[in-house]
Amino acid sequence: MSYPGGDLRDQLVHVGAEAVRTGLVIGSGGNLSARASGSGQCWITAAGSWLDRLGPAEFSLISIPDGGSQGGHPHPSSEWRLHTETYARRPDVNAIIHLHPQTSVLLTALGYDVALITTDHAYYLREIATVPFDQPGSTELARAAAQAVAGGVNALVLGHHGCSVLADSVELAHKRAVNLEQAAQMTYAALLLTAGQPRRVPQIPARFLETLDRGEAQI
Repeated sequence: MSYPGGDLRDQLVHVGAEAVRTGLVIGSGGNLSARASGSGQCWITAAGSWLDRLGPAEFSLISIPDGGSQGGHPHPSSEWRLHTETYARRPDVNAIIHLHPQTSVLLTALGYDVALITTDHAYYLREIATVPFDQPGSTELARAAAQAVAGGVNALVLGHHGCSVLADSVELAHKRAVNLEQAAQMTYAALLLTAGQPRRVPQIPARFLETLDRGEAQI
C-alpha cells in the first residue's frame, strides 16, 4: 500500500509498527515525533510507549523548544528535548525518528564508521554524524545532537544509545532510518569478510556522490 497520509500521528503509528516488525528496534526502544511545516509544536510519543502498539492516545503535543504541554497524553517521552532542540535548529525538519537499532550503535561503540556502500545509502543518508555518549533525556545530549545536525546532516548515531534520523516528512525519515541500519549491517558484514580491516570496507564511488551534489542522481 502507499504510505499513510493525513494525520501525522497515523504516519508515526505506521513507522512504529514497521520499525518493530522489521527488527529496527525492539518494543519501546525509541521515540517518534512530527510537526506541520513551520509549526512551533510537535506530536511526540508518550513516555513508555511500545512502538508497535501506538494509537492517537499515545502521543503528546508539546511546544518547541520548551516542551510545554499543548494537549494529548500528559506525559511525553523523557527524550522530548532530543526532538525539540533539533526542530529549533533545523526549520526544514518536520519529522524525527529516534530508535535504538543494534548494528549502527554497536559499530559506533567499537569505533567503526558506518559506510555508505550502496546508491540507496548515499542517496538517502549522504553523511552520518556521531556524538559521544551522554545521559539519555539530558539537555546536554539534546544540545550536542542538535549541534551535530545543525549544518544539514540528517542521520546521527548517539554513542551507546541509538540514532536520530531527520527529514521534511515522516515517510522520508522512515526511509533514512531503514537505510542507516542496512548500511550498518552491510558494514558489519564487510568487516567480517575482510578480517576487520576498515580500509577494505567498500564505499560508494565518489562520482555518484558528485551527482548528488549536483542534484542529478535519482533513485
